[in-house]
Amino acid sequence: MTTTLRTAFGWHRPLMALAAAVLVLTVVGIVGMVADDRVLTGSPIWDKPTKFAISIAVYSVAWAWLISQLRVQRRRAWWAGTVAGAFLAVEIVVIVTQVVRGTTSHFNNATPFDAWLWRAMGISIVIVWLATLYVCAQLFRRRDGDPARTLAIRTGSVLALIGMALGFLMTTPTAAQIAAGGDIVGAHSVGLADGGPGLPLLGWSTVGGDLRIPHFVGMHALQAIPLVLIVLELLAPRVPALASSPVRRRLVWAATGAYTGLLAILTWQALRGQSVVAPDGWTLAAAGIVAGLTVAAVVAVVRDGARTMPVTAQV
Repeated sequence: MTTTLRTAFGWHRPLMALAAAVLVLTVVGIVGMVADDRVLTGSPIWDKPTKFAISIAVYSVAWAWLISQLRVQRRRAWWAGTVAGAFLAVEIVVIVTQVVRGTTSHFNNATPFDAWLWRAMGISIVIVWLATLYVCAQLFRRRDGDPARTLAIRTGSVLALIGMALGFLMTTPTAAQIAAGGDIVGAHSVGLADGGPGLPLLGWSTVGGDLRIPHFVGMHALQAIPLVLIVLELLAPRVPALASSPVRRRLVWAATGAYTGLLAILTWQALRGQSVVAPDGWTLAAAGIVAGLTVAAVVAVVRDGARTMPVTAQV
């Protein structure tokens, strides 16, 4: 266990140290949700720092490992990862600071201090996105390794960047906010004010659109798509067609297409002010088309792989 942790920390020490710190914060946040009965925008006050801590931990570990896989520009990528980690630390410090003060961190312009913290968060996340973009670009220069694995990493990282960028949609002030000139500028909800009924634990709105959903789904494509490949590799001994790397690569393309379609639908749904638990006919139709195309693609790839297998492999 100690050897495994030492190896993991060797991937990228600053990012792994950040992951360890926010995991400790996760424990603090869980205790806070139990011991602190304060509520902010309809959720327990420690809900946001806990969710952000978990998300930052996942981000840090994933990108630390990816940086360790680079063979070219690795030193520059290391510095990009360090910059991203430093500004993610700024983000979580601001969130915790505002929780301790009993107020919101995002979209808060109530006082000059609140506005300054919100601007610091905005600048930080832009820098994190640019640093992540640089590392993502270096991943496209990586040529070694299994082609299916390389594709899963590349497409997952690109979709993760898109998911991160979708967060910027939340910073735009609504028409009502502009008219009122109030203390809150921006929102994650569409069609209603932040707060109100939401899904358990996640807090995503059950009565209106919520931009946090595509933001979350997009960011974690970096874990989801490689996970699809891992499943394919585990199934390969039982499904002969999957033993072929080109077949797995084409299936990764199919998974990427499906995930992209899902991300587009969730974004479209949120921007229309529609709750994820109450899809209309257009949303269901779009989801049906994506699902149908995905199934057709998977069937075609597997059939073609089975047909082109060497005779000895099929016996």
